[in-house]
Amino acid sequence: MTPSPNHSVRILGVDPGLRRTGWGVVESEGNRLVYVACGSVEPRDTLPLAERLLAIHDGLAKVLAAYAPAEAAVEQTFVNKDGAATLKLGQARGVAMLVPAMHGLLVAEYAPNLVKKTVVGAGHADKTQIQMMLKILLPKADPKSADAADALAIAITHAHHRVAAQRLKAVGA
Repeated sequence: MTPSPNHSVRILGVDPGLRRTGWGVVESEGNRLVYVACGSVEPRDTLPLAERLLAIHDGLAKVLAAYAPAEAAVEQTFVNKDGAATLKLGQARGVAMLVPAMHGLLVAEYAPNLVKKTVVGAGHADKTQIQMMLKILLPKADPKSADAADALAIAITHAHHRVAAQRLKAVGA
């Protein structure tokens, strides 16, 4: 059973990457957001791909164990001209979706432009604008990397979109 918009839910946001996978946890109660924690999983660059993916898995599993989120959200892959880089990012994203799913969590996906539009109000906002809005939306948050900040933005996006969806469902739309 899905909690109503007025019940508190803990959300994990994940910004997948092979060098740094950012994560952020927020508590959402209706439109109210509370910062819980954020950070990043940073596998050594010298590790083979499979071991880097394992490090991402293990790091996210520790986050899930420590903060016990009820739902998760992951940023969709941005497809660029370098097909090999996109494929590798997709593998990191697969791990980022797998870990919460293995723990029985709902895993939502959001396009990068939707995350920016939700948090900043513009779909082509830059990282500085996202970090400025995070200071307003989550004053206690102090992400140490852009990846952690992006992960918090993904969690915020999920919080806002899940509340909107539940309200539409409540009115029968």
